[in-house]
Amino acid sequence: MKHDHQGHLAEPVPVPQGSGAIYTCPMHPDIRQDQPGNCPKCGMTLEPLLPELEAQENPELEDFQRRFWWTLPLTVIVTLLAMAGHRLQWFEMATQSWVELALTLPVVLWAGWPFFERGLQSVLNRSPNMWTLIGMGTGAAFLYSVIATVAPQVFPASFQAMGRVAVYFEAAAVIISLTLLGQMLELRARSQTSAAIKSLLGLAPKTARRIDAQGQESDVPLSHVHVGDLLRVRPGEKVPVDGVVVEGRSAVDEAMLTGEPLPIVKSPGDKLIGATLNTNGALVMRSERVGSATMLAQIVQMVAQAQRSRAPMQRMADQVAGYFVVAVVGIAVLTLLVWGLFGPQPSWVYGLVNAVAVLIIACPCALGLATPMSIMVATGRGATSGVLFRDAAAIENLRKVDTLIVDKTGTLTEGRPVFDRVVAMPGVEADEVLRLAASLDQGSEHPLAEAIVRAARDRGLPLDKPESFESGSGIGVRGRVGGGELALGNTALMQQIGVSVDALVDQAEALRLEGASVMHLAVDGRLLGLLAVADPIKASTPEALAALKAAGIRIIMATGDGLTTAKAVGARLGLDEVHGEVKPADKLALVSRLQAEGRIVAMAGDGINDAPALAKADVGVAMGTGTDVAMNSAQVTLVKGDLRGISTARALSEATVGNMKQNLMFAFVYNALGIPVAAGLLYPLTGWLLSPMIAALAMSLSSASVITNALRLRHG
Repeated sequence: MKHDHQGHLAEPVPVPQGSGAIYTCPMHPDIRQDQPGNCPKCGMTLEPLLPELEAQENPELEDFQRRFWWTLPLTVIVTLLAMAGHRLQWFEMATQSWVELALTLPVVLWAGWPFFERGLQSVLNRSPNMWTLIGMGTGAAFLYSVIATVAPQVFPASFQAMGRVAVYFEAAAVIISLTLLGQMLELRARSQTSAAIKSLLGLAPKTARRIDAQGQESDVPLSHVHVGDLLRVRPGEKVPVDGVVVEGRSAVDEAMLTGEPLPIVKSPGDKLIGATLNTNGALVMRSERVGSATMLAQIVQMVAQAQRSRAPMQRMADQVAGYFVVAVVGIAVLTLLVWGLFGPQPSWVYGLVNAVAVLIIACPCALGLATPMSIMVATGRGATSGVLFRDAAAIENLRKVDTLIVDKTGTLTEGRPVFDRVVAMPGVEADEVLRLAASLDQGSEHPLAEAIVRAARDRGLPLDKPESFESGSGIGVRGRVGGGELALGNTALMQQIGVSVDALVDQAEALRLEGASVMHLAVDGRLLGLLAVADPIKASTPEALAALKAAGIRIIMATGDGLTTAKAVGARLGLDEVHGEVKPADKLALVSRLQAEGRIVAMAGDGINDAPALAKADVGVAMGTGTDVAMNSAQVTLVKGDLRGISTARALSEATVGNMKQNLMFAFVYNALGIPVAAGLLYPLTGWLLSPMIAALAMSLSSASVITNALRLRHG
């Protein structure tokens, strides 16, 4: 966080422009926009949706899950009948067509109805896409099969095979079930993003202890706190709202919002941030910002806006589907006209049947498998490597990243204070300095004290029980151990008790420049040495950064920690671009600025203060060892909190996108081979017209090729 010379917060986080409300249709929850208006699907008035409500379950996801699971058994049965019904001989083939029709009706008319709506909408909007192709292909396959079942006599005799006209109910059912599965996975990922907002809203305490004009104290709901109210914050409680300390001194842990790993001592006049943790002292504060004006509320707004502002991913299948739809429809119309005008009698019947056959062969069965299969296999492969992808967008975008912004605390470093070293005065044993300091610190709950005590116990040093203990209100601790008067703290405490630290001033300054917190130990008025506690760099960090630099990625460190500490860590890691004392809004602005320059930005972090930037970045990468809010805001989670996982994930991203392109090629090649046959191009030479064997073989080979190719990712 950025402070002025008195330690106050320099300026408030700017409130994002606009109300932040989202407007949605009660009949079509997938319709969401930032401005009021009418639903483009049904014309109903859009209603405001607050961020709190956005964190609830997605009704569209529940609806698609219900449609998928209820109709999946029907799809499986229809597919088995189509593949092996003539061998099983449960029915005559004409009767089997009726059975397949009965089983497919619910799949197409109920489970697939939302896709037909979207396909119609794409036609009305003159923007052909995958929904046009799915609606057109499944609709043609289903209607053709219904006519072939109900009125087989309208087809020429050459269309009869094994006692019936060939039907394609299984193609329509399989495509709808596969599409439902893909939509479920996408909607589930989208609903998880709102969990970040839900987690943030849960950080604030539900009540505050208010002091009235008569000095009486009472617990009131947080919504009843007003600007100017006096509030008491007891040890171990969260600060209820943003404000200023009026009375008392205490160390406040602001790490979850600012990223600073060590608690900050607060005294009268210092600013407090709502939802941070008061550790060891009692405070009386005056509220200054409440409700939507608090920093926590503004972070909620920033996360919500960042998640809404990201443009939806344009899948590769969609990019070519628009052209493919136009081409298929053009070929179908041309087939109808050529057969109708120049074909044998009944020419227009042949023309209509062959035109529909073109639409059936173009039915995107393999196309529907092409990207989901690659994504599912890649997701499983990533999980075994400790990399969790939330959605397909992360897998597709990660390979294009050219700039990585990394947080310091908990991302590059361990994120918790760890004992670093002892510098003892001449003639004094370093272990004795550590033993005495740890003996005294047994009475303290401060994180720095815990680090010192833990280090002494790890070394097996015998600790004495303090005979007395007194906290120095943020400057250190004093007490009596083994008959001696001990003082452990900063230079202010040493000055207070009249102990000179000049003998170790150079060593202390050098340690501070490395980002360590330094405490001096004095016994009976004599300086024995100093102890350094630091947030150590993760062992895997240098290797991870080296690999990313070798890949040509620009690395920027942005941290809420002090600029001196940030530069010290940056120098040790060879990072030239370092930003210190940055607020959550500053990180968000940095991501936006780089994106405006045309950069593809990834953000790696682990704290609540990183959440807005993680949500805004092209790819957000969260440490699995960090907060739930960070993981819910990011698209990629590194389970072990190891930055080397980014290189692993990036390699997998490149392999997956290459695999998807290959799958799309297989799908389109088989369509390109099948469509001319369906159009009757081979009829003058061979007399073939939509041979059921060729159609079934083409579809099977296409799907098998896609699945087999996608499975290569497991071992690639």
